[in-house]
Amino acid sequence: MGDTGGRSDARGGRPDGRRKGPDRHGERPGRREERPDEREETPDGREERSGGRAETPDGHAETPDGHAERPDEHAERPDGHAETPDGHAETPDGHAERPDGREERPDGRGERAREHGAPRAAGPEGTGPRGAGRGTGAPPGGRAGRRSGPGRPGRRPGRDAPVPDAELARALGAAVRGEVDAGPGARALATMDASNYRRVPLAVVAPRDADDIAAALAVCREHGAPVVARGGGTSIGGQATGTGVVLDLTRHLRAVLDVDPAARTATVQPGVVLDRLREAARPYGLTFGPDPSTHSRCTLGGMIGNNACGAHSVAWGTTADNVRELTVHTYRGAALRLGPDGRGAPDGVAELVRGHLAAIRTGFPPGLPRRISGYALDALLPERGADTARAFCGSEGTLGVVSEAVVRLVEEPAARALAVLGYADESAAAEAAPGLLPLGPLTVEGMAEDLVRDPAARARLPRGAAWLFVETGGASPAEAAAHARAVLRAADALDGAVVADPAGRRALWRVREDAAGTATRTPDGAEAWPGWEDCAVPPARLGPYLRDFRALLAAHGLRGTPYGHFGDGCVHARIDFRLDGPDGVRRFRRFSEELADLVVAHGGSLSGEHGDGMARAELLPRMYGDELVALFGRFKDLWDPDGAMNPGVLARPAPLDANLRFDVLPRAPVDVAFGYPDDGGDFGTAVRRCVGVAKCRAEGPAAGPDVMCPSYRATGEERHSTRGRARLLHEMLAGEVVTGGWRSPEVRDALDLCLSCKGCRSDCPVGVDMATYKAEFLHHHYAGRLRPAAHYAMGSLPALLRLASPAAPLLNAAARVRPLAALAKRAAGVAPERELPVLARRTFRAWASRRTAPGGAPRAYVWPDTFTDRFTPSVGRAAVTVLEAAGVPVALPPGRVCCGLTYVSTGRLDRARAVMRRTLDALDPVLARGLPLVVLEPSCAAALRTDLPELLPGDPRARAVAGSVRTFAQALEELAPDWSPPRLDRPAAGQTHCHQHAVLGDAAERRLRERAGLTGELSGGCCGLAGNFGFERGHYEVSVACAEDRLLPAVRAAAPGTELLADGFSCRTQLAQLAGARARHLAEVLAEALPAAPAAPRPGAPPSDAAR
Repeated sequence: MGDTGGRSDARGGRPDGRRKGPDRHGERPGRREERPDEREETPDGREERSGGRAETPDGHAETPDGHAERPDEHAERPDGHAETPDGHAETPDGHAERPDGREERPDGRGERAREHGAPRAAGPEGTGPRGAGRGTGAPPGGRAGRRSGPGRPGRRPGRDAPVPDAELARALGAAVRGEVDAGPGARALATMDASNYRRVPLAVVAPRDADDIAAALAVCREHGAPVVARGGGTSIGGQATGTGVVLDLTRHLRAVLDVDPAARTATVQPGVVLDRLREAARPYGLTFGPDPSTHSRCTLGGMIGNNACGAHSVAWGTTADNVRELTVHTYRGAALRLGPDGRGAPDGVAELVRGHLAAIRTGFPPGLPRRISGYALDALLPERGADTARAFCGSEGTLGVVSEAVVRLVEEPAARALAVLGYADESAAAEAAPGLLPLGPLTVEGMAEDLVRDPAARARLPRGAAWLFVETGGASPAEAAAHARAVLRAADALDGAVVADPAGRRALWRVREDAAGTATRTPDGAEAWPGWEDCAVPPARLGPYLRDFRALLAAHGLRGTPYGHFGDGCVHARIDFRLDGPDGVRRFRRFSEELADLVVAHGGSLSGEHGDGMARAELLPRMYGDELVALFGRFKDLWDPDGAMNPGVLARPAPLDANLRFDVLPRAPVDVAFGYPDDGGDFGTAVRRCVGVAKCRAEGPAAGPDVMCPSYRATGEERHSTRGRARLLHEMLAGEVVTGGWRSPEVRDALDLCLSCKGCRSDCPVGVDMATYKAEFLHHHYAGRLRPAAHYAMGSLPALLRLASPAAPLLNAAARVRPLAALAKRAAGVAPERELPVLARRTFRAWASRRTAPGGAPRAYVWPDTFTDRFTPSVGRAAVTVLEAAGVPVALPPGRVCCGLTYVSTGRLDRARAVMRRTLDALDPVLARGLPLVVLEPSCAAALRTDLPELLPGDPRARAVAGSVRTFAQALEELAPDWSPPRLDRPAAGQTHCHQHAVLGDAAERRLRERAGLTGELSGGCCGLAGNFGFERGHYEVSVACAEDRLLPAVRAAAPGTELLADGFSCRTQLAQLAGARARHLAEVLAEALPAAPAAPRPGAPPSDAAR
């Protein structure tokens, strides 16, 4: 788990064969290095001295990030606070910050940390382990005064995180073979799940096996530390968070131990991802029935803990319906094998049930296929087989820890089809759903048009304002389709469609699955939150319930869009609560209480899928009454007399408005460089976009064509996922666990392996843009400090190449001399395994200035990006040739233009803005003509489209340039719609550039390839080079792992004669260096096929040979 404080590493490799993150002993971002000796030209033409400081016009020295040193007596510190004469930083509220980083209060006292995560208030009985009390967060709605600022954003006086117990960490490290980490990074990553809640743990343990689980529990019992078992961290109710020791079951306990096709069972460890189990069962024609929308990253242990369901529950039920046996370890050290006939139940459970048969038989609402709330005591009734494994499901980690499970498998239909039915609104769809159940569908899912915000996705759906997704199965595609057509005939729908082909079904199912993320924002962009995510009522009551639900929302002035499992009466809804202030929190509580009463009035369950957690457990008496809830407490005590397993959840719950994660964020926006236009200019709002659904942790084929998240897929570590980085930034702003502010080494190290691919910008359901957040962080982190050499060498690439181009032949020759190349790479912070790209002997600009242009005024400008201009001018020449063959005269923009990409990716944002302003000045004549800019390098196009207007939000020219950017294919489609490309008629492979995927889209490229006869799909994912990332020392292994994830296997599998396409210079370079394969830009391929096309480079030559 990346942090070293309090960490004990296990010995040996991973027995399950899971890839381990590379051991990066090379250059790290925080390492101080000498800068290049040569002078560097700054964007405004000044020379930067070898010491790294350029002189500003007023005579002040400029620091490496472009800030001017201040001559006044109060020097500005890197965190933006003014330094007082005694050396302490003065915060905005006038308090002085002490040298140890704590804020000095007016009474002279510093902050005092609470020991071991001890709660502010004891639990109701005043007992329990450390950190196990109810009030582990701030008082509901209470907010202490905050200060903001770049250095220590969000630090709050009087509110420290629990202090790790060094002795506890040492004892855990000595007792278990897996990793133990009590460092701030590991603890910060486990503070939140996918809920509104936040609890800070003492340590994180990754047990290797059942013995490790037992040993960790024994140590925690000895030290009085509570325990929370954690799977994928996608829980909606807060039950995967805790104040004690978190057991991370995903790192090692992730195997499918056995599949028994005869018995139709599988034996699994708790950390196995659901899709991995389904892959293991598929060769036998079997599958695991429950399938939450998080199936690509949720774990079986978490599904057991929450009694998860999913879209197919109308056919195959809940997780409890599909569990045969469980091996469970209790806090007191018992190892229990749970099953039917009361097997494995702790002493006293059978007596408790026998003594309260009437209360249990009458206390659970009937007719509810989705009753998840509370403990399933009714599973212990004699007439139901006294099944302790079933009763354990849905206990949310409050009774024990699962180390192994035997689950039931069901027969997977040989073929499937999907009927999509359109209705006037979601209530009409809900009322139609029960009538379809007698037809035996596999799913009856519902959603409304509010959640379909992608026009392309909307175009796939039938007419209507709400839809039911009804999947059917059959022994053959024809039988499944016939079944779906029968559903269509029986449905009283406005419109409908039957889709049988797998690709079409996947595309429609993605529309439904993405609703979980889309629902986190209202259509106008306001934030919406869980809390009442999955209420369930009898299916026949769903239509009336939805109408009452809408009325209750309106009465409270709230908005939310229901969707979910209409066939089971279960609906999800995220609501635009304002949880960042006391008034909003009070409204949240009032609404929660009234909605609980409404659900009960309709005969429903407070939770129909995600469990109670901290979100609803307080309200269980409204559903079950005091007598049954008291039995819940007694049941819990028989398993966990110490109250140490996930305290605050289910039995003796924490208040639903305590421990809210928003309370720790800064009240005022911190000072930032980017504009964050979709987040009101607030970095805190941008960071809290991450709601924890963890699509960035998707494993296996379910990732599809998405790019996100290449570093997680390479290392398998949470800190290298988009969610993990967002959580660390959240904790950086909170300032409790991660206390270094913008100087935080934990955040720096997590962002170090972020490729800045921008995949999350499009693939994350809530649009987290980690590439932007990384650039922002690096900007502040290195303010006034030396940077890694790569930031200067590769960040300043455009300026350096302008100086180097006249000597291209000499430099290319020197690069072939190994000692000289090694010296240059070491000085520039380049990975020794990399080959230096070959400089073009004649730049694209030089060619363009000497060519004879066709007559007529230009209709577009071709952007001379650094990579095309200095490395592969053949791409620029080809694009000009094709555009003009299509009847589109072009020219190059006047002056020296640059998108600033390399400065942005290295976090040198002041320099980037200076470059961008100079570029806008040069583009004034172009903007006056209103012509499109054809940008051939996708990363530069993305920088102009997004980074330019976000770094210069006050300059209308920036928005104009962003709006004028076109890709090569987009320009052809827009400016020459009737032009027919030459027919190539051969298969194609390669990769869509990750920045194009994220920002620009590739629909025009797909259409152009199709018209040219290039067949086949390009690879998803990221090539792993990602501009400067793959060239930086210490990144090579991860860069290769990213390429091996999808790109390189696809290229190796390509048939002979396949055209390799890659519009990005990085992608082409990666393929050349790792596979010896020559990929080309689409423009080059089309230009070659035109009559009288320029001679193509010889096959097998590296990309830069085309520069000739």
